[in-house]
Amino acid sequence: MQPSGYVRTTGRWVGILALILFAGCRGPLELAPSDADDVLSRQLLEAPDPGRRGPHEVRTLYYGSGSDRNRPEYRDSVTYVTEPVDASKLVDLGSSAESRNSYWGFEPDRFPLNARVWYPVGDGPFPLVLVVHGNHNMRDFSDPGYDYLGELLASRGYILASVDMNFINGGIRGENDARGWFLLQHVGVWEGFNEDENNLFHGRVDMERIALIGHSRGGEAVGHAAAFNRLERYPDDASLEFEFDFDIRAIIAIAPVDGQYLPTNRFVPVENVNYMVFHGSHDGDVTSFHGLRLYKRVKFTDGRPRLKTAVWVYRANHGQWNTVWGAHDNGPRSGRILDLRALMPGEDQRRFAEIYISAFLETTLRDDRRYLPMFRDHRVIGGWLPKTMYVTRFQTESFRTLADYEEDIDVTSGTHPGVRMRGDSLSTWRESRIGLRSSNRPETSASQDNQAVWLGWNNRIAGADTLGPAAAYTIELPATLAAEWELGPAASLELSVAVTRATPGPRGAGDESGEDARDSRDPGDGERESGDEEDDAPPDLSIVARDGNGAVAAVPLSRYGPVRKPLEMRVLRRRDLEDDRFANLFELLLQSYSIPLADFLEAAPGLRLDQLREVGLVFDRTVAGEVVLDDVGFARMDPAYTAVRVP
Repeated sequence: MQPSGYVRTTGRWVGILALILFAGCRGPLELAPSDADDVLSRQLLEAPDPGRRGPHEVRTLYYGSGSDRNRPEYRDSVTYVTEPVDASKLVDLGSSAESRNSYWGFEPDRFPLNARVWYPVGDGPFPLVLVVHGNHNMRDFSDPGYDYLGELLASRGYILASVDMNFINGGIRGENDARGWFLLQHVGVWEGFNEDENNLFHGRVDMERIALIGHSRGGEAVGHAAAFNRLERYPDDASLEFEFDFDIRAIIAIAPVDGQYLPTNRFVPVENVNYMVFHGSHDGDVTSFHGLRLYKRVKFTDGRPRLKTAVWVYRANHGQWNTVWGAHDNGPRSGRILDLRALMPGEDQRRFAEIYISAFLETTLRDDRRYLPMFRDHRVIGGWLPKTMYVTRFQTESFRTLADYEEDIDVTSGTHPGVRMRGDSLSTWRESRIGLRSSNRPETSASQDNQAVWLGWNNRIAGADTLGPAAAYTIELPATLAAEWELGPAASLELSVAVTRATPGPRGAGDESGEDARDSRDPGDGERESGDEEDDAPPDLSIVARDGNGAVAAVPLSRYGPVRKPLEMRVLRRRDLEDDRFANLFELLLQSYSIPLADFLEAAPGLRLDQLREVGLVFDRTVAGEVVLDDVGFARMDPAYTAVRVP
């Protein structure tokens, strides 16, 4: 009799899986996924370390108003004087207007265009990179805090300008649209420099290779800049015309907020620009990974080579990406509130930023494909990275969706027409929106704004000493789809998976849902049954493919990236305050996996990829657990990736 609470349909995986694993599947990874984050002692990528200084001599200068009363560098040291801009339609200073205008000596209708510049000696043309800080004490100037990026990138042949927006910092809100607009105004300044025969940078700026970097509120602003760059008018006041249309190839967000500016009450859409975002687990300011929402919204529609990637860095905080801000995310007295002992050293945190920002720019501005593998699987650069743990997301323009779970409320239908799902012996099968552990603004930031499917299983039989057939989740492809998409050894199966802390009860036991209640905030809570020591082991499962002739191949998920349960995050010194403030002590984060279809062929040489009919997850490698699945589809494998693989 079928146990109550189980979803069961006829499946093809059960009964033949043991033969598949015996006949065709290679062994597990050489290192367990729990080891010091996964091959950190090894270096597999055959390319120069992008975080090391390059061959160029570096020089610096300033441009700006030439009359700044608080910033001598923008008064006495400017090489080029810039004209102020009218930002009055984008910035409302509210009740602080009088005191702020008195301090700065100018109002929003005459905001300056100030920046400090690091540039390489040479003829160029050099790609242009602009970086902008986020909100901070307006008198504790933030723009010098990216000097480490300026020195590194200029030595590697980029022009970097750190933009001054301290005059819109402080106690105002809703100004992130202005930050994006300001960035585009600065790009316009550089266009003028490049065209001016009397300017040092005449003909030395590659205006077809531009990237924008933003931190915190600046991280939201780079998305707005990318959107505004293609608009004719300001969405909130069409009397303000836009005349931008610059060749912005890439945007990078560092620990960004999201949704503080909502034009027409909608999240800002971004298309056809490369995107990278990274965030620290111990961020004491933006305490959830809000940048994942823009990651989800970024769309590639023009067929040109593009990528988007997201990296979560365990023990990184908010401020150490900026040398001025440092470890004190809640101000000078942060040590009374935040547990600063958990943080990674600032030098290590910035070392990560140097590696990933430089490699991303090499990939997107210089078309150097050698660095692509590190965005798919961070373990290939283990010899470079600080020793902590990472969760990564990755997708390119070649990705074609089978299921992203956004299309409807039918759990048996996929995103692409004709794609169907079925479950076998699952304890949990439901679709839902992924939440965030905390929310700065509940009305806009309570979730990742991303729908996914929850799949739980327990292969134990209640009251018995034996295991039942392995639970499975299968995605059925239309008969002609594999041929239409030209699936073959040069393609990959892409999917994103997160492991939850839930442990469903044995089949036939527990409540009507088929799950027991051990979904605890802290590992180890609750009573454990005999054999439950397996529940804390690193989980694993098999990824299976079947063609129209019945040939089947299976590979372990753990071969293609780390698989682990969510890591605990305690940011505050007092545990009771932490428990009250945050919904969970972890963030539920999806990890991307790219599985070359050639690996399925290696496991089962008779498999016909052009006749592929099913792909699925078989929960045969861990007795019980739960995962969240999203963004299942196929992509084209870049030769750079296939040449560099974790063994």
